[in-house]
Amino acid sequence: MLAAAVVLAPLAAEAGHRHHHASRHSAGHPAKAHHGAAHKRHPTPVWPIEIPGGQYAPVSWDQVAGWDADDHLAAFRTFRVSCRPILARRKPADETKALGASLTEPCRAARAAEISDGAQAGRFFEQHFLPVQISRVGEDAGFVTGYYEPVVDGSRVQTEIYNVPVYRRPSNLFVRGYSQGAGLPNGGPVYRKIGRRKLVPYYDRAEIEDGAVAGRGLEICWLKSQTDLLFSQIQGSARVKLEDGSVVRINYDAHNGYPYTPVGRILIDRGIIPKEQMSMQRIREWMDANPDGAKELRRANRSYVFFREVKLKDDDEAVGAQGVPLTAGRSIAVDKALHVYGTPFFITGELPVDAVDAKTPFRRLMIAQDTGSAIVGPARADLYFGAGAAAGAVAGRMRHPIRFVLLLPNSLDPVARGRTMPLPEPRPSATIAKLFPQTPVANQKASETTTKAEPAATAAGAQAVPTPQARPDAAPAAVPKRTHRRHHRHRHYQRRHR
Repeated sequence: MLAAAVVLAPLAAEAGHRHHHASRHSAGHPAKAHHGAAHKRHPTPVWPIEIPGGQYAPVSWDQVAGWDADDHLAAFRTFRVSCRPILARRKPADETKALGASLTEPCRAARAAEISDGAQAGRFFEQHFLPVQISRVGEDAGFVTGYYEPVVDGSRVQTEIYNVPVYRRPSNLFVRGYSQGAGLPNGGPVYRKIGRRKLVPYYDRAEIEDGAVAGRGLEICWLKSQTDLLFSQIQGSARVKLEDGSVVRINYDAHNGYPYTPVGRILIDRGIIPKEQMSMQRIREWMDANPDGAKELRRANRSYVFFREVKLKDDDEAVGAQGVPLTAGRSIAVDKALHVYGTPFFITGELPVDAVDAKTPFRRLMIAQDTGSAIVGPARADLYFGAGAAAGAVAGRMRHPIRFVLLLPNSLDPVARGRTMPLPEPRPSATIAKLFPQTPVANQKASETTTKAEPAATAAGAQAVPTPQARPDAAPAAVPKRTHRRHHRHRHYQRRHR
């Protein structure tokens, strides 16, 4: 390796189907014709391809388990959705990431292609991408969790029943290096301003729950319980059903700067819920049955999420960090510090889709369209399963190792560089010999004048290397041990004072 709503019907047919923050083929695999996009010249490859903390190895399409059986048309449609912001981008792409702007050409081809079936879609991906198995350095597999969009009851006004506020982003929330109102990084310190210049860490969950930002007109709506709010914050979005039947859609907008602490891990560490039984449903059941313990548990997670109201239709999916609607069963959240939104990943393994202890085969091409504060690493993803209770049940039991195959745009062929890499010069090279000329030592000069032996043949450009001096027949005489000056003076002092 090189360092460097749940769609239940399709899932059942396949034997199975986070936290918002918002053609060159492998050797031995024949190229397939593409019937849609015209051939375009690819941009100059950017080298080296480097994914911090990751290792990758090119594979052939035949080695991608389950590739031929997937619904490539569904993946292609999701990929085209991601192409809209990629092609509309005016400022240069982030070249610090491995893929940089290399998705531009595949996106142009996708927008121009007339693809109506899975076979054509599969050929499109094979023509424009190379499969590369990726994982964290020293590991064989990646890791996935699941997320969904909760549906909760709420009200536009505070009542006895609905008394937990959903806050929008406060105006006194700042991140150094970011303009006020801009999108924030997944992690790092967040501040509030005191006076004109002084910045202090923002309020944590306990302070906000106790009213630190109350009375500022930040309330979007009101929910029944802090548990409903916590789960909406963990997922990064929610559909709030109002008493008149209308729905308010809320999405992640900002955070208070404290790292997210998984409440499930705390319950496991305390021996309250066994690890093998852990799920979102078990957490909710325990919190509902233990209100005092639930309050302490929530506040152990100092992280707090602020929302914004988004104008979406009732049947629209949530919007991810890329700014496009997510697709249940096809969208994933990835580490935005390492990966570019729109990147396709083929994920293969066994997941508990059908039941808690099930091992449902999961082999699916997914598109990176979202991110999350807990999604860190080159082979780490959160699978989006849709909205509602059924989606939440499936997403809540996802916490499993799985294999990742990154689809690398073929303009970034990871082995192409080696084909044009020049061979090294003979050793030692003529250049090195000129820079560091070697002069024979005296005894070698004498031996060269007394011997008539022919010099050994050397390679062209190589310099003669002097031989070491001969080892003497007898060992040199031992050097008398020197008396330590301090010890000698001490003995002299004793003699003088006897």
